[in-house]
Amino acid sequence: MAVPGPGYAITARVEAPASATAAGDLAVAVGRVGGVMTAFDVVESRAEAIIVDISCNALSERHAEEITDALDALDGVRVRNVSDRTFLVHLGGKIEVTPKVGLRTREDLSRAYTPGVARVCQAIAARPDDARSLTIKRNTVAVVTDGSAVLGLGNLGAAAAMPVMEGKAALFKRFAGVDAWPVCLDTQDTEEIIRTVEVLAPVYGGINLEDIAAPRCFEIEARLRDSLDVPVFHDDQHGTAVVVLGALRNALRVVGKRSQECRIVVCGVGAAGSAIIRLLLPLEPADIIAVDVEGIIHRDRPGLHDSLRWVAEATNRDGRTGDVHDALPGADVFIGVSAPNLLTAEDVKGMSDDAIVFALANPDPEIDPGIAAHHAAVVATGRSDYPNQINNVLAFPGIFRGLLDAQARGITDAMLLAASAAIADVVTEPNPLFIVPSVFDSTVSPAVATAVRRVSEAERAGETPGSVQEALDAGADSADGARAAEDG
Repeated sequence: MAVPGPGYAITARVEAPASATAAGDLAVAVGRVGGVMTAFDVVESRAEAIIVDISCNALSERHAEEITDALDALDGVRVRNVSDRTFLVHLGGKIEVTPKVGLRTREDLSRAYTPGVARVCQAIAARPDDARSLTIKRNTVAVVTDGSAVLGLGNLGAAAAMPVMEGKAALFKRFAGVDAWPVCLDTQDTEEIIRTVEVLAPVYGGINLEDIAAPRCFEIEARLRDSLDVPVFHDDQHGTAVVVLGALRNALRVVGKRSQECRIVVCGVGAAGSAIIRLLLPLEPADIIAVDVEGIIHRDRPGLHDSLRWVAEATNRDGRTGDVHDALPGADVFIGVSAPNLLTAEDVKGMSDDAIVFALANPDPEIDPGIAAHHAAVVATGRSDYPNQINNVLAFPGIFRGLLDAQARGITDAMLLAASAAIADVVTEPNPLFIVPSVFDSTVSPAVATAVRRVSEAERAGETPGSVQEALDAGADSADGARAAEDG
């Protein structure tokens, strides 16, 4: 199922005989072991030998070694060195601080630093809210983690989480012009995390929580939302939920169903699954069946954690029991944020006509997308090498852009629903292979930002959207506006 990709790209510097067949021999060696050659650059050419850089994609670190060994095994060929292109991207880190003002003269220093800066400090002391306009707080987000749930790798700790947080900060800047900074905390104590974020919060206009393990992440987010006057957003929960809802909005359009008619199975009730359920509930689906590692969640299941009690109360109206295979027969939608290879072709075949399958476990989904597509009308994954990638990059940059522009002090479900509609409605004509826009679609972030800002400003003015439909309409209108601006 997996194919070689840029995540395991290497460049091998190879010395080979200067013969007419050298290039072909090297290319064949790479292909023979399943590598995909992406570049062939001659570095040096001599009468007796050529030096070339061969870049190729692999499946894994071990596969990259197999490619190198295959090259080295050719007669007269010597692999001089191998560079892991992913590691090269990370050398020295991926972000930096760049001054926004010129510091070329004594006058520049006098205004940007002492003595002029003292007047700005006094102004903020007199009016603390002025920090939102006179400091980096206006456009800066803290990306906070304790390293306890890094990607799908588990508890790697604060230092090992830094590459992900740096990447997140780079994405904020690339897609929404938001300055973000990694804040990797060397503690996994709930109280220490909460207090640390509280004392550093004055610098930031928003807090993005990332890769904090459940169920601790729920308490951390809830308490920080209560104690801080800036938005607190847990991307593993709400970013995923927003993009899933946007994709589902279009998938339902493709199959001609309404959410109120659908029974939805959500497999995985951690951070992402819980948030997906929470945003699905206002859409009033016929039912939601939540499934975790211990089976279907129902009111009478013994030993329910507090984080699951509300799920049990809000879902599974008929009190179904069993496991995910028992939940799927007749279901209209499957949303998996759980573990690889849980479903079979028979499971999907037993769903309703025109079923929708979102198999989002990454890198290996709950079912091979190719197998699922034989029986489901619409299939989405979390991978970039299949159609319909559910990618949080579609959500969090624009959401924070909107929050910062509105100088919001919090974030609400109405804002998230509006963001999901904005993402969906950027796609004007959805089809089974195109239910979410590309992450590089330049209209996505402005549409999401406008939707969030509009709802935030309406709520601040006491004009809270009176219905779910009004929040969704705000998102749709923002997508229309973003497309029009792009066309203009």
